[in-house]
Amino acid sequence: MDSGSKGMINDLPDELLCHILSYLTTKEAASTSLLSRRWRYLVAFLTNLEFDDSIFLYPDKRVKNPLHDEEGFVLFVDNKRVKLSTSFPDFVDRILDLQGNSPLHKFSLKMVDDHDPVDPDSVVPWIHKVLVRGVSDLQLVVDMNEWTSDPLPSRIFLSETLVKLTIKIRDGPFIDVKHVHLPKLKTLYLRSVVFDENDIGFSKLLSGCPMLEELVIDHIGSCVWTSCPVSVATLKRLTFCCENLKSCGMHEENPNNVSFDTPNLVYLEYAEVIANNYPKVNFDSLVEAKIDIWMTDDQIEETFRDNEENYMVGNATDFIVGICNVRVLYLSPDTLEVLTYCCKQIPIFNNLTHLTMKSNPKVGWKSLQKLLKNSPKLETLVFQGLLHRETEEEGVATCLSSSSVKVLKILFISDDKIEKQIEKVKHFLVTMPRLEQLVLHYDSSIDGDMKVSSQLLMLSRLASPKCKVQLIPLVT
Repeated sequence: MDSGSKGMINDLPDELLCHILSYLTTKEAASTSLLSRRWRYLVAFLTNLEFDDSIFLYPDKRVKNPLHDEEGFVLFVDNKRVKLSTSFPDFVDRILDLQGNSPLHKFSLKMVDDHDPVDPDSVVPWIHKVLVRGVSDLQLVVDMNEWTSDPLPSRIFLSETLVKLTIKIRDGPFIDVKHVHLPKLKTLYLRSVVFDENDIGFSKLLSGCPMLEELVIDHIGSCVWTSCPVSVATLKRLTFCCENLKSCGMHEENPNNVSFDTPNLVYLEYAEVIANNYPKVNFDSLVEAKIDIWMTDDQIEETFRDNEENYMVGNATDFIVGICNVRVLYLSPDTLEVLTYCCKQIPIFNNLTHLTMKSNPKVGWKSLQKLLKNSPKLETLVFQGLLHRETEEEGVATCLSSSSVKVLKILFISDDKIEKQIEKVKHFLVTMPRLEQLVLHYDSSIDGDMKVSSQLLMLSRLASPKCKVQLIPLVT
């Protein structure tokens, strides 16, 4: 950096310099106190604090950190050079004491067990201090084996200032939500948390957030809302990714009742085993949805035992009907199976213009033909892979020939059964007269002698004159 650049930076007001430092971790921001007298006290006025014990203890060795020497960390306090202990808790204590009770916007605390041992008794006062300072964005990422009995401070859920709350806990404290009052909270992110009263606690939490707009529930057992409807009129974005017990080798059961009363929801990401019942599904304003619902092992076995036509092993009809207003839809392979064996009827998707579906060699496309037939305004169709289990009379090509699809994207052509995939693309081109664009992403590693790309280029001859074929190699 030349002297002119340094001068420009030093001419900036303190407020702007603090804003720039807010994009750094607190450790990095504190290290700037050694740059010059001007920078010595800026850390005391930071409104964003981010403490991460992994960054604190294991910095990039390629970059020499001026804040660190053999004896500890250095910080200027009252115009004096102060050496701090190399421990993470001491560093957090020193920064919080230095800032006093000044207003605070964001406080992020990330702690992982086996890094620098942190006494849970130290964490609670930290949380209390930032809550008193009116923090609006609180992030707690905790993975501590020692903190297993006492809950997180209940004061977190009685904040008048919190707008965004993120709690990610693994092997840590449970959430005590006996009393909840979060009048300004708009974003709530919960991962791997345990409620003190399971679904009752979850219900109390939602009822205490009258302004909630975004809710993320990640890796939490469906028991938290089996009997608790998600009824939030203000909610606009909902992400629910249930813990998949099947992937952990554990037996999975269907939730009993799952209900949604979210009339203003525009975005839904939902991953869970199908429920026995969906008493209420209100997604009247839904624009985009990513759906991954699956059957239990028992239900899958039942589909193989009974060959009767239209035999249903579950009932997800009410849920599928509830999302039929969606415009952009992403479906997993398991969801296609659910549409086949757990949906008595596929509704008309009158607003659907963009459909993406992921393929799996073990999953058939039987339900896809019905979905395409019932999507009269579909313009963009994306296949994430073309390999699937062959089923009789799928009729997918027939449905496409009468559809309004203009753009077909295939991500991607792999080296597995390559000829079969190319034949399928040819079939699409012949049977889709309205197609205006075909985009093919293919694995470039399978094209050593250029045969594959040559075959794909020849596909353009089968397309109508108005259809543009685009090849995009993926470098692996």
